[in-house]
Amino acid sequence: MCLPETFVAATRSLMGDRVFDRYLDAIGDEPPVSIRVNPRLSLPVGVGKGQPRLSLPVGVGGSNDVVPWCRNAFYLSERPNFTFDPLLHAGCYYVQEASSMFLDTVLRQHLPDHPVMALDLCAAPGGKSTLLRTALPEGSVLISNEPVRQRASILLENVQKWGYDSHYVTNLYPRDIRKSGFCFDVILCDVPCSGEGMFRKDPATIGEWSPQNVEKCRLLQRDIVSDAWACLNDGGIMIYSTCTYNIKENEENIRWMITELGARVLPVSTEPQWNIVGSLLDGFHEPVYRFIPGTTRGEGLFMCVLRKGGSKAMLYSKKSIALLQANNSIAQGKAKLPVMERVALHTDGPRLELSYRQAIDYLRREALMLPPDTPRGIVEVTFMGYGLGTVKNLGTRANNLYPKEWRIKSTHVPEHYVPVLSI
Repeated sequence: MCLPETFVAATRSLMGDRVFDRYLDAIGDEPPVSIRVNPRLSLPVGVGKGQPRLSLPVGVGGSNDVVPWCRNAFYLSERPNFTFDPLLHAGCYYVQEASSMFLDTVLRQHLPDHPVMALDLCAAPGGKSTLLRTALPEGSVLISNEPVRQRASILLENVQKWGYDSHYVTNLYPRDIRKSGFCFDVILCDVPCSGEGMFRKDPATIGEWSPQNVEKCRLLQRDIVSDAWACLNDGGIMIYSTCTYNIKENEENIRWMITELGARVLPVSTEPQWNIVGSLLDGFHEPVYRFIPGTTRGEGLFMCVLRKGGSKAMLYSKKSIALLQANNSIAQGKAKLPVMERVALHTDGPRLELSYRQAIDYLRREALMLPPDTPRGIVEVTFMGYGLGTVKNLGTRANNLYPKEWRIKSTHVPEHYVPVLSI
């Protein structure tokens, strides 16, 4: 893998020879494959109540298979063909890079035990958003935002399939949310960055890297954080993250938040065997968390937790988070935000179990031949008991109501179903 000379020189100087040489060796290997099982559709390992439920990925069982900083998360020995697994489309699990799941450890240590209003400001494609919604206390509300329309549509798909209530998707710029007057107790800023941590996973990002782009991202990140900070309740927390290594987009931005915004950095307890790297900026000793391939088992990530105001550990707003939803918008007092419209994937009416081939045909938005005794009207179709979406049975034919933009486009279909999850 050919890396830009300026990146190599700067990053070797930053990391040191030993860590950087391990990094060079690692990015020549295949990246780890990891998934996060949806606890809404599963039971903890060893609990067997009622009908069989999702438990572990196939072939997984040892401690080396577990992503140690995230609940319900596992490494796989190889990358299966996820596209043709109906259980992925049913929201039974999410394919997510392991380092980014460190968010779960952060949330477990810093969320209160009462409902909160939360915002994921740059949320597409939805990995951190679905993790955040899973971790929030009962009764909480999450707004996941993505400024780019096409990416927001992908985010909406993943949020809907994950299937949690009180989870809304918006397609706004950060300044629009700031102007709306909405306020939040928790804000995740997974900001656009120069992408150094994605070089192994997405080699195309190498050609997009330059010192000029690093500087451009550093300034954009400060603009985004400024808008987000204005939306954060006093005592609330902001989680800042990038998928890059350099100190300009990371430590220097955190130092700027401390100096200019009055932010207070919060520590996160970690285990030594996770091999997370701390601050690489000389003279800066605040608790920050950096994942580096070859040192940690995952892709590149930087994360830091900051509190706005307050001197005590938990000073979250106690005001009501009840929201009024009408006409594709949500209101918090006089503040309103337009939300993207969801589609109906489930029904309280009849359900029809599909074979594997039928499920793939449905996900490709092809016509289905339904049994003659299938009730007319809207019918939810399932695979292994998990809902995929709906059809409208007209008697002589059935209209496939799976969203066009979600359909599987590949013409190759495996002859046999190779499950990712155990049932």
